[in-house]
Amino acid sequence: MARDTTDETTISGIEELAGYLAKGCKPQERWRIGTEHEKFPYFIKDNSPVPYEGAQSICVILEAMQQRLGWDPIIDEGKLIGLVNPEGQGAISLEPGGQFELSGAPLQTIHQTYAEASRHLQTVRDISAPLGIGFLGMGGSPKWSLAETPAMPKSRYAIMTGYMPKVGTQGLDMMYRTSTIQVNLDFSSETDMRHKMQVGMKLQSVATALFASSPFTEGKPNGLQSWRSDIWRDTDNNRSGVLPFVFSERFGFADYANWALDVPMYFIMRGGHYIDCTHITFRQFMDGALKDHPAAGKPNIGDWANHLSTLFPEVRLKRFLEMRGADGGPLAHIAALPAFWAGLLYDKDALNAALDLTKDWTFEQVRDMRNGVPAGGLNTPFGKGKLADIARQAVEISAKGLKNRALADAHGRDESIYLEPLQAVLATGKTLSTQMLAHFNSDWGGSVEPVFQAYAY
Repeated sequence: MARDTTDETTISGIEELAGYLAKGCKPQERWRIGTEHEKFPYFIKDNSPVPYEGAQSICVILEAMQQRLGWDPIIDEGKLIGLVNPEGQGAISLEPGGQFELSGAPLQTIHQTYAEASRHLQTVRDISAPLGIGFLGMGGSPKWSLAETPAMPKSRYAIMTGYMPKVGTQGLDMMYRTSTIQVNLDFSSETDMRHKMQVGMKLQSVATALFASSPFTEGKPNGLQSWRSDIWRDTDNNRSGVLPFVFSERFGFADYANWALDVPMYFIMRGGHYIDCTHITFRQFMDGALKDHPAAGKPNIGDWANHLSTLFPEVRLKRFLEMRGADGGPLAHIAALPAFWAGLLYDKDALNAALDLTKDWTFEQVRDMRNGVPAGGLNTPFGKGKLADIARQAVEISAKGLKNRALADAHGRDESIYLEPLQAVLATGKTLSTQMLAHFNSDWGGSVEPVFQAYAY
């Protein structure tokens, strides 16, 4: 997330919190696709991590990108930590370990998404290459230990770094050593949100398996297809995972709001500074838990929006839906992830087919599938078969949905062309992780060093 929200509208009652989510409803003609992707910066000479400050640093890259793009700076306690398009058409931010993130503009087509990512990556290369810096596209840091990984000067990350070891064993790995591709999608009504949330929650492990690209930890195979996905299994289970109440036929905005109310907070912002609130839930905040704090004041809408951004379920609900299951990867995957989900959720026939495919799945089945997929990938057992069988059906439904959207590029091709990497995975059974491991055990000679060149942007 590039910039935390500042909206000082006071919250007068809990019902307003569900109402805030409901204001995300919009007619189909206003639906957009917002794609986010992260990448690891590294020094080309020795594949070491890039610090925040110095002559060759992340800060220098940000400053150069600000000059090139003309975007507004995001400053935290005097430090440049991101850039935002002044017209609301995208942002650049830093994840805790220096992962460089583009939060893309809300776009109408996957063709535009591909073009946006291509332009961004070209700009990054133009600026970073003279500094001897490259960028790696995969789901987990393949080489560096936590101690070797730099920390970015963002106040919210300092709060999270102190809190994570209290609630799980892998939270710091999540923050500092993982990378993802995500897509943000709209809904038209509470019912439409429910259907999309349910399909997204049930099929999220399919995305995890198809996009798996984190088989290494500290220079060695970790025994997993997606280390990143495994990390989320013990990061902070109060705020992540598969949410059982989403499976209800009556699931709605109020259910999500009530769950979010009882999740511990990270912070509130006052006067541009962060106040640590990890000792209370938002409900306790609403009930006056900070009434004696000299700067806190009353809960406001900005506090609620920021709190929602600190929740990490498999599908996150804000005023849109965030699909959170995929590892980071190459440019083709940056387009394939939004194509997969837009194909499933943005065409009525495809959404109905996806609902039909998953209608009998129970929370327990989906939870078990999610727990199995980091190691099992497409071979994870499900029902009478394997996850690969479900993935094949899901990709076919998505392709039909994209064809139904009938949005052509300059060459007359519809958006289904962006599913080709996923179709190749299903045809060969080879994910990025299995390909990386095959190289590791053959022409890479048991070393992860070549991954930096093979999967550089």
